Amino acid sequence: MPHTGPVNEQRQQAERVRLSESDSPTAPWRLWGPYLAGRQWGTVREDYSAGGDAWTSFPFEHARSRAYRWGEDGIAGICDVHGFLNLGIALWNGRDPILKERYFGLTNNEGNHGEDVKEHWWVTDGTPTHSWMQVVYRYPQAEFPYAELREMARNAGRNEREPELSDTGALDENRFFDVQVTYAKASPTDVCVEITATNHGPDPAPLHLLPQFWFRNTWAWGRDDRRPVLRASTRDGWRRITAEHAALGRYTLHVEGTPTLLVTDNETNEVELFGADRNPTPYTKDGIDRYVVRGESRACRVVGPQDTSDPGTKAAAWYSFDPVEPGESVSIRLRLVEGDGHLDAFGPSFQSTVDDRRQEADAFHETDLDPLRAKVVRRALAGLMWTKQHYRFRTREWLDGDPAQPAAPKSRQSPHARNAHWRHLDVADVISMPDEWEYPWFAAWDLAFHTVPFAKVDPAFAKEQLLLLCREWLMHPNGQLPAYEWEFGDVNPPVHAWAALQVYQVDHDRKFLAKVFHKLLLNFSWWVNRKDADGSYLFEGGFLGMDNIGPVNRSEPMLGQWRLEQSDATSWMAAYSLHLMRMALELARHDESYEDVATKFVEHFLSIAEASTRFGSGKSGIWDDADGFCYDVVTRRLPDGSVESQPVRVRSMVGLIPVLACAVLEPWVFEELPGFTRRLEYLLARRPELKQFLTRHDNRALLSLLDERKLRRVLGRMLDEGEFLSPHGIRSLSAAHREGLEVQVADQEHRMGYEPGESRTPMFGGNSNWRGPVWFPTNALLVEALRTVESFHEGRFHVELPTRSQRHVTAGQAADELVRRLVSLFLPDHDGRRPADGKRVEATDSPLWRAHVTFSEYFDGDTGEGLGATHQTGWTALVASLLTDRRQTGAVSVSIV
Repeated sequence: MPHTGPVNEQRQQAERVRLSESDSPTAPWRLWGPYLAGRQWGTVREDYSAGGDAWTSFPFEHARSRAYRWGEDGIAGICDVHGFLNLGIALWNGRDPILKERYFGLTNNEGNHGEDVKEHWWVTDGTPTHSWMQVVYRYPQAEFPYAELREMARNAGRNEREPELSDTGALDENRFFDVQVTYAKASPTDVCVEITATNHGPDPAPLHLLPQFWFRNTWAWGRDDRRPVLRASTRDGWRRITAEHAALGRYTLHVEGTPTLLVTDNETNEVELFGADRNPTPYTKDGIDRYVVRGESRACRVVGPQDTSDPGTKAAAWYSFDPVEPGESVSIRLRLVEGDGHLDAFGPSFQSTVDDRRQEADAFHETDLDPLRAKVVRRALAGLMWTKQHYRFRTREWLDGDPAQPAAPKSRQSPHARNAHWRHLDVADVISMPDEWEYPWFAAWDLAFHTVPFAKVDPAFAKEQLLLLCREWLMHPNGQLPAYEWEFGDVNPPVHAWAALQVYQVDHDRKFLAKVFHKLLLNFSWWVNRKDADGSYLFEGGFLGMDNIGPVNRSEPMLGQWRLEQSDATSWMAAYSLHLMRMALELARHDESYEDVATKFVEHFLSIAEASTRFGSGKSGIWDDADGFCYDVVTRRLPDGSVESQPVRVRSMVGLIPVLACAVLEPWVFEELPGFTRRLEYLLARRPELKQFLTRHDNRALLSLLDERKLRRVLGRMLDEGEFLSPHGIRSLSAAHREGLEVQVADQEHRMGYEPGESRTPMFGGNSNWRGPVWFPTNALLVEALRTVESFHEGRFHVELPTRSQRHVTAGQAADELVRRLVSLFLPDHDGRRPADGKRVEATDSPLWRAHVTFSEYFDGDTGEGLGATHQTGWTALVASLLTDRRQTGAVSVSIV
């Protein structure tokens, strides 16, 4: 049981008090955080090429020598909320050809399954205000095998696993350093930093630690000539680096001990990269790298005894440990302080701050869960909080080019240029990213899912994020939400309203609900006007974030006048209507003007529901009664005016999305909102065919796209272990398609099949797969839908679980069992191994690997092995919400087949 004594209660309150003082993005305790990106190179915003190939336009090899335009990156680093001043760690093992300043990975064209980071690190702890953060980075003692990893991936096919760092032998016999970086805030502008490196190998090994302190380059583009100043000093017997910035003011980084201080400028080395005659300044971004690794004595300024350097914009403190004995740990300490800071920076206050913040973090995360589950929750939330990144991008400047740089390519002025219709977008905010390295940009539906676990620990940030994407500098004037930077105009599923309702349940902030509701009215209108062009109440959203879910690219126009009516797009919009209805009903309890709006959305839902059942040549819509499932349907109008249609008979997640379109009307709706009630009753009386979508019981009602008969049949497939139900959640494609199937789509034959692991198709880059693996976001939505059914039927609705088992459970118990299977991914099984670790190095017997839980993008549909992005504690952090959900009804344990 948790300890609840007075001291612990005081510690629990400490972080909550800081949160209460931090209800805005620029609140003092939020000024410094993990906002430094894990990768900036290879992003669209750094691509100034004519062809638009971001990966080759700014490759990894350029990153150490070329100034970024829009952001910065680093290892285990922090920066201010505006992204001006950065602190990160660089390392050198005496063998690498370059300083280890940033994580290495393969680009989309290099990896056999798309982009793929080739490093190991784990965010091990954190608090919402970033008063406490810990990260562990695993650094090989052998030369980092950059070329070998590329060669291994080049020789591997799509049917093979992704080559990992451990496959090269670089980590054999534990020949690595674990570098733990700890941040503890004494105040909003006083950050204690401790870096401890441990040699886990069998032999002594050298290690160089170089904490780096630098300004983002804001002065080289011709838009702001003000240049910040950074000076390193060894005077008075203590080492420090002072930074002065027009907006931030003055900060001092105190450095313990007697490291060598090195200063250079965050400027591009144009001579080395592009063959220029000379560089704009004598010292360049790679000056510290060239001085330490190559021994170029004039590559940077070296600060002598009792000296202060000339101004620069990038500096490092070079600590050399040669050797570090087996099992030995070496530590360095830094302190970042506003102004000139402490005369006794590393006195007793340093350690007391670290100790206090650690204990407060323990108290803040205290739970009555068992230790294994508590660890999963804490690690998931820590990783989620670490994926908050500063994101800066002004599309019009990117399209037009900068005054002090070469002219933008003419292709940028084309109306068909990437993001040409998003010139209004002008963002400089801290945004929750899907993944620190593989997705270092926001994505609309990813972010919506992130806010649900965020709301558990930081509801103010969760609300701010949902509102942010609706703000005028992000939302398109036509109401569309930006999808992601590769193409802001792509379409993600409309889950923003669902997330807003989840967040609202935490503290019932009606002001927030009204704000987001008003903006989502614009977004809903965009969907209706753009994705239902003929007013049929059927929707064609495109790929909808599910990449290669179908046999064809759903974002491309159909041939031969065929049209694709999407089961999932139509169902997403039915669910969206219900979510907006629920928001309007909640607001109408205190403002009757919302009552008519709620009526509008219930009518829209019923219209979509009816349309989904009455189109096509058979007038059966997306529903296939023979199969008991929902399918995408292709239709075309023949010369005689009749309609020809073909269902796309692939049992995939698109046929489960209709389950999500359900909502309960509680008794208070009928008691408190007579106008809404009268209009609904009038509508059902005049159009009795709509009654199939509404079930009444005891002054309550269930609105559902699928009636009870259809829902039971779809759930029969969903809960079938031979189809969708895997040992660890719901698969995105039925395992019944293991042997493959041929399907006709618009007069053409296509072949596809169940692929439980990595994608075997290059569609949408090939780095994610919706043809079989388990995805957390859709699973979490299905759990919520089952809980909605349970809340209405109150134990009266039963299903077989698994199908054909003769074992019947309530909808709520089915939700509980699904949660159990999802959570089991991160818990040791009977062999003591976590299924999510699969056959990767994390599954070895070594406690050095077993200690760390990895949260992946998605999971093998058969084994549960984590796949895709390996630091996806964005939407996969939903596991924290599932584990702490108090609505569980008492799961019936079902054996895994």
